[in-house]
Amino acid sequence: MTPRAEQPSLGDLVDLAPPGAAGDPDADVVSVLVETPLAHLDRPFDYVVPPAMAERVAIGSRVRVRFAGRELGGYVTARTRGTDRSDLAPLRRAVSAAPVLAPEIARLCRAVARAHGGTTADVVRLAVPPRHAGTEDSVAQARGGWAVDPPAARSDASEEEAPSDPGPWGELAAGPAFLSHVAAGHSPAAVVTALPGTTAALVARAVRAGHDSGRGALVVAPTARHVEEVLAALEDAGIPAVVRLSAEDGTARRYRTFLRALTGEARVVVGTRAAAFAPVTNLGLVVLVEDGDDRLEEPRAPYPHARDVLLARHLPDDGTADRPRASGERAALAIIAVGRSVAAQHLVATGTAASLAADRALVRARTPRVIAPSDLALAAEGPAAHARIPHEAWRLVRDSLADGPVLVQVARAGYVPALACARCREPARCRHCSGPLQATATGAPPSCRWCARSAADFRCPTCGSTALRAIRVGAGRTSHELGRAFPGVPVLASGGGQETGVARTVDDQPRLVVATPGAEPTADGGYVAAVLLDGGVATARPGLAAAEEAMRRWVSAAALVRAAPEGGRVLLLGGPAPQVAQAFVRWDPVGLAERELAERAELGLPPAADVAVVTGESGPVRAFLDHLMADDRATGIDVLGPVPVEPFTRGSAGARDDGGAGPGGRSAGRSGGSTGGSLGSGAPEVRAVVRAPAGTEPGPLLAAAAAARSARKEPGAVRVQVAPTDML
Repeated sequence: MTPRAEQPSLGDLVDLAPPGAAGDPDADVVSVLVETPLAHLDRPFDYVVPPAMAERVAIGSRVRVRFAGRELGGYVTARTRGTDRSDLAPLRRAVSAAPVLAPEIARLCRAVARAHGGTTADVVRLAVPPRHAGTEDSVAQARGGWAVDPPAARSDASEEEAPSDPGPWGELAAGPAFLSHVAAGHSPAAVVTALPGTTAALVARAVRAGHDSGRGALVVAPTARHVEEVLAALEDAGIPAVVRLSAEDGTARRYRTFLRALTGEARVVVGTRAAAFAPVTNLGLVVLVEDGDDRLEEPRAPYPHARDVLLARHLPDDGTADRPRASGERAALAIIAVGRSVAAQHLVATGTAASLAADRALVRARTPRVIAPSDLALAAEGPAAHARIPHEAWRLVRDSLADGPVLVQVARAGYVPALACARCREPARCRHCSGPLQATATGAPPSCRWCARSAADFRCPTCGSTALRAIRVGAGRTSHELGRAFPGVPVLASGGGQETGVARTVDDQPRLVVATPGAEPTADGGYVAAVLLDGGVATARPGLAAAEEAMRRWVSAAALVRAAPEGGRVLLLGGPAPQVAQAFVRWDPVGLAERELAERAELGLPPAADVAVVTGESGPVRAFLDHLMADDRATGIDVLGPVPVEPFTRGSAGARDDGGAGPGGRSAGRSGGSTGGSLGSGAPEVRAVVRAPAGTEPGPLLAAAAAARSARKEPGAVRVQVAPTDML
């Protein structure tokens, strides 16, 4: 069939026939990674560099190109001299001479995209912060160009020489050996269970060892508070050239910090989730703090966890050109947390990392005494045993306030964040959007947590009753109740939505601190005691990671309490799951992680198995699965579902409890090539689980299925998440 001729526009004619470019052996040709959402175009494209732009175009620099009839941004990934092709279009514009996409970061982005079934352009968007022209110009003028500073000189430390002062690493089995390997320039990997109060010091000493080897370091933490604690420890250790990289810092400051790391001016980068991609020169050590925190999971496509990104920077390249597992930087890896995530335990079980922990005698001496009374023990109090705060908790608070502050952890923020029908106990939901109803204050009419509409005229659709009862009490009401019970004692409410916000520290004076998980302030000298309420809510929340998340929340709060020899006590209430509660009483997060990992291995669930979750409207999801199973490489792939997703549980791995993320859950992002509608549009959704046999990476197969949908311009959006934290 003869191809149909099309009349090109004048602009197209100029692009296709640039003067002196077609077939010119002296022309410079660049490969450009174009910022396009189309999954089937996830590869570099060649363009000719006009002579006027030659000095502003470098590998990693930003450019503008004509692509599919539009002008799009992109990054130069390679540059060669001469071409025999006559169909190459020229670059439209050289945006900047700054090589912001370093070659090793470009390889890392390709590896992460491949592993998570996404596009490289989506990952690059996470890795490279938005440009700030003024900041870029000032940095270039101050430096006189974009040359990278040479690495620091390496010390003369011997490979066999143990560190003279291992600090808190000396309290861990094989801790000094890990430091000596890092200082010698090696790349060991360790999962560290930190003793209370030692996390920042462990990070600082490990970074010092990396600095002694003449290499840079990268530290990633879940929150700004963790980042500040690590920065303070690094400053105390006298480690130079340290910068903070966080999205909270604003565009200009974040971009300046990024450029300092890119040029080698900064040797140590400490930041939150996005800092996992930081271009640290001569990277020798990557550290992840509290890897179980779900704030380390990217809410935008392709949803990589910071753990996966840093692990890729540790693992060596597998030597296959089309299957880069990592960036090739081969950095040492340390995952440091007070608890132990199941994913981290999987690294230990597979031999990827060593497990470092203190012996049991030292653990008992450095942790508080944990009490989790059973139902039988509480029954001795009679009817008061059924109270949310039983007499034993009141007694502990009263006795402890004589010596200092007391912490009370509440599972949820708000006043009464969940209501139910008083007659039939059916959860109360908004008649407009099906969101959960809440009460914001005493006597206030209920309102929807999602759309904020008032529900003063509530009527239960099941039984017709208009009466409501509280089924969950938040931090606001708890602080009011405690304030009435202990008149004269200051009460501080810390958490999102509180008038005082999230407090960072409190003094050692007697006071009650009511906080939600993750918002507990540090007390000078430690809390005398802590009462952890609503334990049953934490362990009964829907999701695969309920047990490990409950343990993480509890040990993080208990780590702020004084050690048992100093009188520190922790009381766990609310009917938690016995297995999790007993592991907490023993202070054995490693044992719980081992148990959880074994159960998931039997069931074929992540991280013991390669699993992906595909969510979207029924038609697009089924079309996606058809493309997936039509792939010749899909032998052994097992698909479960698709099954309907309930509107109030729709969303994501990060949605907390009863609709805390809203009707659309976390940001749906793109599905790596889906076009048309978007998730959260209100149409019924379905979910399918894709399980791959051992040794089969599902990411490339998922990316190929997304590319097939994109090439055919099939409508509808599909969200693909590989190994999500919470898939149930």
